[in-house]
Order: sequence, then structure tokens, then C-alpha cells
Amino acid sequence: MYRTKGNLKGEIKLTQATSTNEIVIIEEGSVTLPKGYKAGGMHCGIKRKRLDLGYIVSEVPATTAGVYTTNIFQAAPLLVTQESIAKENMIQAIIVNSGNANACTGEQGLLDAFAMQKGFASELGIQDHLVAVTSTGVIGELLPMDKVNAGIKQILNKDNENENNFMDAILTTDTCIKHIAVQMKIDGKTVSIGGTSKGSGMIHPNMATMLGFVTSDANIAQEDLLGALRDITNQTFNMITVDGDTSTNDMVLVMANGLADNKPLTKDHPEWNIFKQGLKIVCESLAKKIARDGEGATKLVEVQVNGAYSQNAASAVGKAIISSNLVKTAIYGTDPNWGRIVTAIGYSGVPVEPNAIKVNIGPFTVFENGLPSTFVEEEVKEYLESENVKLSVELNQGKYSATAWGCDLTYDYVKINASYRT
Repeated sequence: MYRTKGNLKGEIKLTQATSTNEIVIIEEGSVTLPKGYKAGGMHCGIKRKRLDLGYIVSEVPATTAGVYTTNIFQAAPLLVTQESIAKENMIQAIIVNSGNANACTGEQGLLDAFAMQKGFASELGIQDHLVAVTSTGVIGELLPMDKVNAGIKQILNKDNENENNFMDAILTTDTCIKHIAVQMKIDGKTVSIGGTSKGSGMIHPNMATMLGFVTSDANIAQEDLLGALRDITNQTFNMITVDGDTSTNDMVLVMANGLADNKPLTKDHPEWNIFKQGLKIVCESLAKKIARDGEGATKLVEVQVNGAYSQNAASAVGKAIISSNLVKTAIYGTDPNWGRIVTAIGYSGVPVEPNAIKVNIGPFTVFENGLPSTFVEEEVKEYLESENVKLSVELNQGKYSATAWGCDLTYDYVKINASYRT
């Protein structure tokens, strides 16, 4: 059973019952809900005014798993972080800057990323490799290290300690912070998972311009945590798109510090599935919030594909539809142009049977058995004015399904990206 704590007034509603175990969804929660974490942020001067330097710190080293961008131009901080996690499969802290990606910056960029790591480790009194480094922003410019170094020396000041500061400090073109947390019982202990992310543009599978930070107090085996994260990422973060671009920097990190004091979680633990489901709830929520906050977006678009002959086929069809600029602009213009959806299915690379396919826009069937269906266009147009639009495709070839998320494509997307550096 999932139970949602709706807002700060504590409203509760039941959302789904799936087992005797209960997952409590805490919409206002984030990365400091699990035991032993603190977070903060400040303005160090990379951006003109907004917060641009943030941190997460665990009281103790945390088992860590990460997934990373598939872009061949991997940014310096990402390389440093991967190398650090590989040493012990643990980190204790994350230092993040926004406004500058430190990507395509050569040897100096790598030295700067290591300097950020070393500087923050020194402030914390821990080993360098226990600090992960992440950056997001403009590509191809060196970090202003005088400002960054000065910020690192001040960032642990009590005035900067606030998880909202951290969530603000990681944003670029985002219009809002994105966060969620869940709690569950494992071995009779309360286990928490909290997460936050940034992402608004350059979002496209696999892994996009996004940073995802997930914390937990679970005691868990690293190998199984990594396996769960990879599996869940393929169902969530790798199923979103805003504009079809894949970035150089992006990663999702999950830290688990063990302070919940449950018995070690592995795939063989009787309550493994409830932990994995909790992690999926967090990742799916963050992924959908990124899609909804797409640059210039006015609508969240969900594509549900059913009846595929394989999981990969279902995912491929969903990604093709959600990535189509023609589909996205039709949704923005409230145009029930089902032909664009069918066309995307056709070029998805999945061999389908056209006469077996059924397409719905919301509750309205618009295409079936190879022919357009009869529908009232004004009713479908009215549905497309909703902030949440669902497209459903039934392939009638098998038992597999997938869900993809994206947004509409608007004039504002062009305006934002035409002037991003200025």
C-alpha cells in the first residue's frame, strides 16, 4: 500500500494498495529526511545572483551507486566522481556547482574538478575520494576557481545549511525545485529514501541534462543497489525527453549510509522488493517533474505503450512518440493529429502490425485497425488543453509495456535556448 502525505498540513490520501507492506510518500521530503544527512547551498559568484554552490554530507561514509550520461564527451567532474566511487564503492559527501558545466575544458578542467574535491574534503576532514563532484551549466568555459574555492571554504557555515538552499543551488534553466521522499518498514526499522533533481532542457534518454541525488539510511549491499538503480533508471530517467539532446555531465547518485540499522539488504532479503519499489517511486517522481519542467513547457505528456512483444520494443515505441517534435507541437496547439503518433510508431524501428494497433488520446480512440476512428474533434481538443496529457498505444503483439514522459514544445523553448549564454 502507498500512502501519500499530501502537503505541510498533513493531508493524507490512499493512492494504491499492492501488498501488506506500506510505503509512505512524503511529497515535501527531500535528501535530508533519511537519518544522518545534511545539505546546503550558497552563492559563490559563478552566476550573477542565484545560488550556485551546494553540498550533501552524510555523517558516515555511504554505500554509493551511480549511473552516468551516455554522451562520449563526459565532463571532468563526472570522470572524477566515477573514479572516486570505484575505489571503495562509497562516498560521504557531494559538492555541486551550477552555471558552469566544466565540460570540454581539457586538462585544466580535470585539475579544477580534483581541486573542488580536495578542497571540500579538507573542510570536512575526510579523504578526498569520499567526495563526489558534479557540475551543470554552460559547456566549454573554465570554472572561476577563485570564486569556487572561496565558496567551498564558507559553504559549511550554519547560515548555508538548508536543503532548500541545496535544491536551489543545483538549478540552471529550471523553474522550480524537484523533490520527494518515501518511508517504509524493513526488519521493523523505518527506512527512508529522499531525492532531488535538476533538469529542464537537453533532456533525452539515455540520461540527460539532469543531476539526480538520492539519499537513504538503508543498510544495503552496493552490488544490489547498483543493479536496482540501473534497472529503475531504464524505467524512469531513461524514459523522459524534452528536446532530444543528451548532455555531457549528467548522473544519478544514490547514497545509503546504513543508519536505519536494518539487516543488510540484498536481492535475497524478504523485503527487497519494497525497498526497490520505494526507490522507483522516488526516481519516477523526479523524472516526471523534470519532464513537466521542460523549458517553456505547458503540459506533461505521458505515453503508455501496451501489448509489445518485448520490453525493449515497448520502450522504443514510447521513446519514438515522446521524442517527436511534431507530436509535441501538436499537443501544444491542441491539435488531435493522430497521424503524427502513428508515424512515430512506424519509424521507431520496431516491427509492428499496422492493422492491429489502437491509439488513444486520453479516453478518446483516434486510430484502430489501420483506420481513423470516429471521434468528436472538439472534445479531443478540449482534452488536449489539460496540463497532463496521456497518449495510449496498444500494439496487440505481446504482454510487455512501457511508459515514457515528456512535454509539449512551445515558442518559449526557442526563446530560452536562443539566449542561454547571455
